[in-house]
Amino acid sequence: MDNESSLKAVLVVTATALVCSVLVTVAAVTLQPIQQAYQDLERIRFIVDVSGVANSLDEMSELEIIGAFQDLDARIVDLELGVFDSTYNPRTFDALVTEDQQFTVSIPENQDLARLGQRPRLLAVYQLGNLDELQRLILPVYGQGMWSTIYGFVALESDLNTIAAMTIYDQGETAGIGDVILRPDWLAAWAGRKIYDEQGDLRFRIARGAVDPDSPEAEFQVDGLAGATVTMNGVSNLIRYWFGPHGYAKFLNNISLTGGI
Repeated sequence: MDNESSLKAVLVVTATALVCSVLVTVAAVTLQPIQQAYQDLERIRFIVDVSGVANSLDEMSELEIIGAFQDLDARIVDLELGVFDSTYNPRTFDALVTEDQQFTVSIPENQDLARLGQRPRLLAVYQLGNLDELQRLILPVYGQGMWSTIYGFVALESDLNTIAAMTIYDQGETAGIGDVILRPDWLAAWAGRKIYDEQGDLRFRIARGAVDPDSPEAEFQVDGLAGATVTMNGVSNLIRYWFGPHGYAKFLNNISLTGGI
């Protein structure tokens, strides 16, 4: 075949494209377990961070972080019943990624503050401390921001009402605007805030602007950050959903009544 023929050029380009396609596919399949392992490790880092077991994760090796995670008591909560479920292994079961409809529940429109449409029936939670001396309870939370689903963890003190720590581990909000929710100083300001008042009413929200320290609402509020109103509302609403009657409220009430977890 003539080296300068159009047919040969087409065949060369087609063959090259086919080989590249095969190589990309093989690489994607080969790297997928590695990518998943990396994502799992990142998620574990955030859980360990809000657990309060270390002053700085930067001083811990990956093995130490995994060990600290394994020391946490992981359990699955049935949100419908507000009790623990021992059917599945909390270390391996991930209701957020399963496509099995038996694990999902539709959210009533008038309660869907986080704009999710549906949520898992079962979720893994993590406890620091033994059965009689709970130190922190770590709960996954997520909901819609302006452009993305925002995923995080809230750690509660032993009173199951005071926020010990808050972290956000995945989001896709506008760079330089909505992603201010990742600011360490802003997340650190969540510590010590209350979710419910003495009557058990859900009071937490993100303020419009700076919190007035003299306001009776101050203990239930975190500063709102300028320029990210929609994202701020999304974070505020996802907290109010997950700690409301269709989220963890029944579970938290049940373990408060029993005096432990």
